[in-house]
Amino acid sequence: QVQLVESGGGLVQSGGSLRLSCAASGSIFSINSMAWYRQAPGKQRELVAVISSGNRITYADSVKGRFTSSRDNAKNTTYLQMNSLKAEDTAVYYCNADLKTVPATTVWFRYWGQGTQVTVSS
Repeated sequence: QVQLVESGGGLVQSGGSLRLSCAASGSIFSINSMAWYRQAPGKQRELVAVISSGNRITYADSVKGRFTSSRDNAKNTTYLQMNSLKAEDTAVYYCNADLKTVPATTVWFRYWGQGTQVTVSS
């Protein structure tokens, strides 16, 4: 059993900041990449940031310079620091992780968290 749990969402004014956390727990052998996605009402889920096991990070153009992703491998946790928030950042934010539960496999399985709501008031 593997669980990903996001936290840190909430209501913030435009220009404000929030820090999201996503902790993976359970029977985990190794985690490859971890990523943040978001889904606004009526829109498709979109990638926000992905961080590799080697800490290589890719951001969506819409958040570059405002959001910072990081991870703590010892805690199986990834973070998303969101600064200079805008109304258009309002969405449910999801994290995922590509991981192995056993060493004797070459297959990485993707697990998702349940999401956390971020609302930015203008």
